[in-house]
Amino acid sequence: MSKIISLTNQKGGVGKTTSSVNLAASFAVSEVKTLLIDLDPQSNATTGIEDLISEPKGSIYDAIIRGTSTKNVITKTKLDFLDIITSTSDLVGAEVELVGLMAREYQLEKVLKSIRKKYDYILIDCPPSLGLLTLNALTCSNSVIIPIQCEYYALEGLGQLLNTVRLVQKNLNPNLEIEGVLLTMYDSRLNLSKQVAEEVRSFFKDKIFQTIIQRNVRLSEAPSFGKPALLYDANSTGAQNYMTLVEEILSDGN
Repeated sequence: MSKIISLTNQKGGVGKTTSSVNLAASFAVSEVKTLLIDLDPQSNATTGIEDLISEPKGSIYDAIIRGTSTKNVITKTKLDFLDIITSTSDLVGAEVELVGLMAREYQLEKVLKSIRKKYDYILIDCPPSLGLLTLNALTCSNSVIIPIQCEYYALEGLGQLLNTVRLVQKNLNPNLEIEGVLLTMYDSRLNLSKQVAEEVRSFFKDKIFQTIIQRNVRLSEAPSFGKPALLYDANSTGAQNYMTLVEEILSDGN
């Protein structure tokens, strides 16, 4: 049975999609069978690895709203251990369309039920909001990774996110855990980055990943080439950071 991890933060620009894409690729090159689900209507996770996709099949919208069989929406990538369920702009309407459905918070769980045994890890890139799509992701997940950027207002809105997690634990998914809080866009030259990192550590204590994602030009450039950083420049700091993070997650899981 796979472990399902949602990457979520309702703030945009915190490195959520970057982390989803690069974690998925790092798992895959570590020969861990991985499925990446792009649950964001902006489709950035899809475009972030489009160089690895020859012919996209159906999208996550087809599976959740149109009832398309899950196996018919899984797209293989050039990495043997990585598959993706892509997103399209159709997903914009899904929040509204989900409202009228029975058991609306469990639609994604139903979609994944038939394929969970195929993968070791399923990573869900959530939209930057706490709407029904994110609720669907949290309801079917074993755990959640919360990326936080080392910049001003890093902790802003986190109370709302943690409250949502608690509500999901209480009413929808009692087994949901916080996998860890991931510090992103860290710049060791800036006092601000160090101050924010200390503030986040004092707030979350043992829930912080030891691995920190450092601000890195190659990491920022890679999506414009449709590649994860590991395939764009394997020696870059960003690519190495995510490989280290995978090692940390796998060692904690054993």
